[in-house]
Amino acid sequence: MLLFYTIKLKQLKKYAVIGLLSIIALVFITTQSKQYLQVFSSDAAPLAISKGDQESSNVSLTFNITWGDQIVEPILKQLDEHDVRATFFLLGEWAEHHPHLVDKISEAGHEIGMLGYRYTSYLEMDANEVTRDLNLAKTIFEKLGYKDLKLIRTPSGHLNEEVLALVSDQGYDVIQWRINTNDWKAPGVEQIIDTVLSETENGDIILMHASDSATQTEDALATVLPGLQQKGYQFVTVSELITQAEIETKPVE
Repeated sequence: MLLFYTIKLKQLKKYAVIGLLSIIALVFITTQSKQYLQVFSSDAAPLAISKGDQESSNVSLTFNITWGDQIVEPILKQLDEHDVRATFFLLGEWAEHHPHLVDKISEAGHEIGMLGYRYTSYLEMDANEVTRDLNLAKTIFEKLGYKDLKLIRTPSGHLNEEVLALVSDQGYDVIQWRINTNDWKAPGVEQIIDTVLSETENGDIILMHASDSATQTEDALATVLPGLQQKGYQFVTVSELITQAEIETKPVE
């Protein structure tokens, strides 16, 4: 009988320890969850980041450029007037034909990321074609003097598990967004302003455009930039945003 009670005591201690650890883990997860990056992932698989630290007032303004040369400089002027640094995701084919604008973006203190080389959905390509597109874009930017670019946004933001794994395996951080202004559709200056000012939260990555289709973006920025600053938000580059928090995952389909 002594042996029986000894074993039961050990088991009770074991279960008590497990229960205590479970409670500690639950408290930790609950208190820390708001500090994580919002990402798309599959368990321990690569990540596609769409949001930063929800406890921080930092946000990132991002611009996609795929074509045209009329909108970039007016947008750079707006950013400069409000002392805002942004992250520009550039199509390799566009950069190849507009190296002077790439330099202006960089010289103004903004961060550069890639959109691949040609603006074709990676979901429509096989693995070899995606790799070829990534490498071609990388080569173009290196020739322009921009080496070791680590941020990439896939064309149209199209992703699945295979594409995410393939791009991440090349050493890139895949960047999505939480706020989509749809400014390239020219929905109206007030609509763009309302989307950003009403929906932006701590840690958000905001998607805008600086291609020639984004004819209303400059005017919207004149209100959006000071509007967010007056709300207490601080603009940082994507690289700065994603180094400030741990990582949380959710599935990619």
